[in-house]
Amino acid sequence: MSNNTVDVALIGGGIMSATLGTLIKQVRPEWSIEIYESAAEVATESSNAWNNAGTGHAALCELNYMPEAADGSLSPAKAIQINEQFQLSRQWWSSLVNAGVLGEPQSFINATPHMTFVRGEANVDYLRRRHQVLQSEPLFADMEFSDDPAQIAEWAPLLVDRRAKDEVFAATRSLTGTDVDFGSVTRQLISHLVNEGARLHLRTPVQKLSRRADGTWDVHLPARSGMGHQRVNAKFVFVGTGGGALPLLQSSGIPEIRGFGGFPISGKFLKCSNPEIVKQHRAKVYGKAAVGAPPMSVPHLDTRIVNGEESLLFGPYAGFSPNFLKNGSWWDLPGSVRAHNLGPMIKVGVTQFSLEKYLVSEVLASREKQMQSLREYMPTARTEDWEMITAGQRVQIMKKDPQKGGVLQFGTEVITGGEGSIAGLLGASPGASTAVHAMLGVLEKCFPEQFENEWKAVLKSHVPSLGEDINADPAIAAKSLADTAEVLGLNTRV
Repeated sequence: MSNNTVDVALIGGGIMSATLGTLIKQVRPEWSIEIYESAAEVATESSNAWNNAGTGHAALCELNYMPEAADGSLSPAKAIQINEQFQLSRQWWSSLVNAGVLGEPQSFINATPHMTFVRGEANVDYLRRRHQVLQSEPLFADMEFSDDPAQIAEWAPLLVDRRAKDEVFAATRSLTGTDVDFGSVTRQLISHLVNEGARLHLRTPVQKLSRRADGTWDVHLPARSGMGHQRVNAKFVFVGTGGGALPLLQSSGIPEIRGFGGFPISGKFLKCSNPEIVKQHRAKVYGKAAVGAPPMSVPHLDTRIVNGEESLLFGPYAGFSPNFLKNGSWWDLPGSVRAHNLGPMIKVGVTQFSLEKYLVSEVLASREKQMQSLREYMPTARTEDWEMITAGQRVQIMKKDPQKGGVLQFGTEVITGGEGSIAGLLGASPGASTAVHAMLGVLEKCFPEQFENEWKAVLKSHVPSLGEDINADPAIAAKSLADTAEVLGLNTRV
């Protein structure tokens, strides 16, 4: 076995590893970095442009970040938190554009209005109240509300064309929304890392992780021709393999992963490339999730811009596969079961009846039923204009809960262990949009002294609002939006 020692091993060639590696190079350019990706290219799973909706998640249109409480009240706290986290991504990407690390902004980010569209008196009332709460928040100051069909038709004509005249509906719109190609961001960042001395290993799946007595980690790799199994010794390991993170963190033996399980949900989108239709819609329009549906399955009709070409997506249509990765194995789910997570997984299984019923209905849905869902947002949709594409796998977190025994968590969670020598990311949305916030959190948690005493000042030169409550000060919020919009060219492309 080889016994190479490196400073950092990044497992997975997606947006998380690319972001963390680049941040590390900004504060410790001399550190050696090895990147391991099991596929033939980077950004082939969740970071790939066609495996996600490309929404720059800023809570401008996503209702699940601002649910209605039992007493009817609405709190903007979660929406503000998500928006602030995305502002950090915009600031960091802007600094990388200025530094020449990221190329032409249009290659990865484009101004795309974010809208919410709801139907029915109760939903219209909720949306109106949501807008009333958010319009006083600086990061949401540009949000508009309308229940006027003519106004909504001006914003997004496909939502209104041929809709029943007596139907009650409303929408909000924010022009600060964006469409992001996270695959492009990932490829550009990893290319820069390689140019800076990092080594990228493609077609190299990591089999397991084991800790040495000195606190470092052995990264176990498959055998090569004429040689036995390989291993690389790393002082710090980050597991950013999406659905593949759970089994690798389990193999590490860190106690922090005990009790965690994964629930995979697959997704599909309807895609339209007809330019006559595409040109009529420039927005990401989110609605309300069906009863029992997970937040990641909120229906939305989206403009997508990939490699300079525009198209429309509608979905996602949920499905079930035991794979933890799109190109994974049917053994992923059963192979992840351990004595310590069996209880929480069973508890989730016997309590999530509405989710299970929803998934069964989605799997069995006919093509016509899928089109009916689309026509709720686009009444003029014709079956022949839309093709079904398979999106990526999302593995939702199942974990122990003191009161409930086990819960299904929709979101992301950073797991750290080994006195800060290992970290990994579990979960899904908002994921890629808030990668900068998440990876800054990894640095702060795993290297607390260096982060506070040395790195924070360096990182603030790239992320000016690091450590600040952006939304608390109207001037700071306005500056963040204006400065990043100018650098990223977002003012002229709506």
